[in-house]
Amino acid sequence: MAAVLRRLLIAAVIAIIAFGAFEWITFPDTAILAKEPPKTTAFMELRKDSLRAVGQDDHIDYRFVPYAQISPYLRRAVLVAEDSNFYEHEAVDTKAMKEAIQRDWSRRRLTHGGSTITQQLAKNLYLSPSRNPFRKVKEYFIARSLESHLTKKRILELYLNVVEMGERVYGAEAASRFYFQKSAADLTPQQAALLAGCLPNPRLMNPGDANRRLRSRQRMILSRLRRWGYLFETEVLTEKKPDAAPAVDTALEQAPPTDTATTDTATTSTETTTPTSTAGTQSPEPTATTTETPAPPKSDTTSTTTTPGSGTGRSD
Repeated sequence: MAAVLRRLLIAAVIAIIAFGAFEWITFPDTAILAKEPPKTTAFMELRKDSLRAVGQDDHIDYRFVPYAQISPYLRRAVLVAEDSNFYEHEAVDTKAMKEAIQRDWSRRRLTHGGSTITQQLAKNLYLSPSRNPFRKVKEYFIARSLESHLTKKRILELYLNVVEMGERVYGAEAASRFYFQKSAADLTPQQAALLAGCLPNPRLMNPGDANRRLRSRQRMILSRLRRWGYLFETEVLTEKKPDAAPAVDTALEQAPPTDTATTDTATTSTETTTPTSTAGTQSPEPTATTTETPAPPKSDTTSTTTTPGSGTGRSD
């Protein structure tokens, strides 16, 4: 009996060593992302496979653009919606993870993963939506590798370019042009909040036909942006409406945030405009040369934008 147990133990140790060696050999080279954008991602390839499996065309819309060509409103909206401690953690937000575990335990089901933007990027680039514990372990190590080799600005830039924002639509630029017929650099706060709000499940919360849940998330995101001083109160009240806005934009204007007495700006970002905060709030926008900035509610990074510009999210 003892000999059998010994052989089983030796076999288990060999299997663990072999698995570790395989994972080490196949571990992705994240350092290359510091200079080169990804040509595709694991999530994009999985979507293509699923489309081909049902006999459909596997075309997807993915357009990579630099960080400066993505509206600061969208950058901030994604941060407050997905990872408000992005500039403070090192790949994993332990506090958010504990809160997510507590919510899941109370509901007796897995609905919140507490994943940071870095973890979501790791999953989108190299892994799958699976809830397999081994996948989560690998996601953790890849996320740590991303944080080791890339700046926070680069991680956010990559995430905004590769995350799914609708059926066959990946990244801020593709989503902006598909839903609003404009560059990602020119998004208004309402449009940015709509795109950020869809990230937990962009196929169910379609920005092109926003349901009640997505509208609620949009209002929540705009409320957080207001509270943290990212938008002006006065400019939205005097905003000049476009002559022929797309249908989704009209809907946005008909359903502005209602949780406070005043609303905030819907002005678009320009090349040189730097918002100044209202009474008692800091200006959120440092200069374009800043590479990393404090976490919200202080600031993200640069606000300089140019025209034109560029999986499912957080449910793991």
